[in-house]
Amino acid sequence: MFGNQLRTAALLGLLSGLLVLGGYYLIGNEQGLYLGLILAAISSFSSWYFSDQAALAAYRAQPFSREQAPELYDRVARLSDRAGIPMPKLFVVPTKSPNAFATGRDPEHAAIAVTEGILELLTPEELEAVLAHELTHVKNRDTLTQAVAGTIAGAITYLGQILSFGFLYGPVTRDNRQGPNPLGLLFLIVLAPLSASLIQLAISRTREYSADLGSAEITGNPLALAHALEKLEEVGHQIPMNGNPTMSPLLIVNPLSKEGLQSLFLTHPPVQERIRRLVELASQQQGTPVAA
Repeated sequence: MFGNQLRTAALLGLLSGLLVLGGYYLIGNEQGLYLGLILAAISSFSSWYFSDQAALAAYRAQPFSREQAPELYDRVARLSDRAGIPMPKLFVVPTKSPNAFATGRDPEHAAIAVTEGILELLTPEELEAVLAHELTHVKNRDTLTQAVAGTIAGAITYLGQILSFGFLYGPVTRDNRQGPNPLGLLFLIVLAPLSASLIQLAISRTREYSADLGSAEITGNPLALAHALEKLEEVGHQIPMNGNPTMSPLLIVNPLSKEGLQSLFLTHPPVQERIRRLVELASQQQGTPVAA
């Protein structure tokens, strides 16, 4: 666990460094470094404090009262008690696309959102496994990590967009002359957003495997999550989930298409690999060999 936290901290540091360097190339002198530092600080603070509001608004999630879904509330309360965290607030996303996500800056300010589609698709055991997966994200504070990563990556991309729209005027160079900076242009438009996406992907994949394991530990039923992931993978791509792409790492399965170049930048591990690990874990628990 400590190794994952250290790796994640290092990756977040790289993201912040890209933002600072991007600010430098945008301006062309030391003022750009200050701009990058300010953007990194603002991005980190805003994502820390407003991460839950931003994610819930991105998917138009609505509060779920206990009167609307008493069984769901009791299930989440029971799983939260097993996980050793306060019960998060519950929200529903008005879409038939089956998915779920957790958000919030810490376990005391957390929320779990489920879509109408996932409530209709999964069995009670499968839904419980998905909820346990999201509670593990809350317990491990992955929700904050992903929000910070997504916000900083978005700021890096925004810097690239600024330069792409204004490249005819060019940034100010080191000798304070107005003119194009080919290196800065290449970095901000192509290399920085690409690097930010890859770093964000690495953070997300590590966290998803850990949350799958946490779900299995909380429920004692790894196969329930394996079956849920299989259904979500099959139906989810038939009914895409619309929303801010920077928030997609929060979801339990990637809502984007796997076709073309998008397959290179999926923020989640391959579902088949996640299922394979869960099946292997179930076999270890039962003391039986994994089927070939």
